[in-house]
Amino acid sequence: MSRLPPLNWLRAFEASARALSFTAAAQELSMTQSAVSQQIKSLENALGRTLFLRRARGLELTDEGRGYLPTVQAAFALLEEGTLVLTGRNAPDVLELQVNLSFALFWLSPRLGDFLGRYPWVQLNLASAVWSEERPNASAAVQIVFGQGRREGKAGKRLTRDRIFPVCSPRLARQIRCLDDLMRQRLFDLPGTVQSWSSWLQANPEPTTLALPAIHRASTWALSLEWAQQGLGVALAHDTIARDLLASGKLVKPFSFSIPMKESYYLVAPEGSQTNAAAKSFKEWLLREMSVFQEKESAL
Repeated sequence: MSRLPPLNWLRAFEASARALSFTAAAQELSMTQSAVSQQIKSLENALGRTLFLRRARGLELTDEGRGYLPTVQAAFALLEEGTLVLTGRNAPDVLELQVNLSFALFWLSPRLGDFLGRYPWVQLNLASAVWSEERPNASAAVQIVFGQGRREGKAGKRLTRDRIFPVCSPRLARQIRCLDDLMRQRLFDLPGTVQSWSSWLQANPEPTTLALPAIHRASTWALSLEWAQQGLGVALAHDTIARDLLASGKLVKPFSFSIPMKESYYLVAPEGSQTNAAAKSFKEWLLREMSVFQEKESAL
């Protein structure tokens, strides 16, 4: 085709691809479901490619759709960034961040004083998100998202290579000497993660004679680790969110066994001359701090 598709078709595609649902995309875009579906069909006809597989239980991106999505998202990010510069909202000293909630709470917040001390001229505006599929903050110059890297890895830089392990309060840890003891405790996990208690137990060479109990689930690690600190049970955790809590003694590992984590945190920050000074400074600082963090983690 000789020209770009209409932007409203591309916006419908981007929203539908994130949600894997025409209905959810319609709600986000304040449109009807049929209008979104028709725009997607028009886009597919114009491109001569099928972007979605329509399944009974929802949508699935085709290989062409998965390949096209990062390009469309990067284009919208560049448009938004340029608009912010044009309208004066991207002032050099304003740092607009969107950060995964658990990363912001457990890793960034304990180190934020160092950044603000080094760059006292930066004005920080931070919005938090739980999952990478949530709609990005339109004004965010830098995002830190959590995922498997299928989209994040194309658009950003991988920050972490964590391992997964159980954590609990020191008092509760004294009651756990083997996996059978663990099976008698309340176990906490998150519903949206790739790996679970089953993953950790199946990889663990230590045998257990008891079945896995019902798992209590929280929407974020902020909740599950708080429950663990209160001694309510045992939570699954990973290095980035648990290290400072372990170092302070608020949490302990009842077992030394851990497994590699399939998901990671990613830094998504558009490159280019329009990225302001505050965003550049934060990106440089974050990468330095994360390098130090990873070196210390490797030494443990």
